[in-house]
Amino acid sequence: MDTKAIITGGETAMKKAVEHTLHEFAGINTGKAQPSMVENVVVEAYGSQMRLRDIATVSTPDARTITIQPFDKGVSADIVRGIQAANLGFNPVPQGTFIRCPVPELTGERRAELVKVAHRLAEEGRVGVRNARRDALDVLKKAKDAIPEDDFKRAEKDIQNATDRQIAEIDKHLKVKEADLTKL
Repeated sequence: MDTKAIITGGETAMKKAVEHTLHEFAGINTGKAQPSMVENVVVEAYGSQMRLRDIATVSTPDARTITIQPFDKGVSADIVRGIQAANLGFNPVPQGTFIRCPVPELTGERRAELVKVAHRLAEEGRVGVRNARRDALDVLKKAKDAIPEDDFKRAEKDIQNATDRQIAEIDKHLKVKEADLTKL
């Protein structure tokens, strides 16, 4: 088996873990309205569970407001119930053909809670990266007999370097998110 393929496969899995972590970071409310705060809210519509972004257009006309325009006006009440059930910290207000969600200022206590959430998500991302490293090393060890000793050691080092890079990427984004959450 080719060591480059094993390393590339491991790096791809690690990058997916980082991307997932960054996507989760985007859902954390920093006090500024962002479509990502609501677009994955699950809404009971048409007799099934659907994500908000599949049944409505989400936009942010200003830094404190999220507007949701359903494709079908009949699901407006379902969207309001879904957002309330998601417990996002804001109350949707139906206004004609769209729903307005004012995003309130974050209190110091809520900011501290969100920093803890960001740290938990970062740790989950790091665990995902380490799991990808473990899987890549397992594949490498299974192919150890078919690989020269020098190539095996080099591949182990390359996998560890990729792991370190991806964890550093998560840590960098965590610092940015933490700064966003703590600044007033």
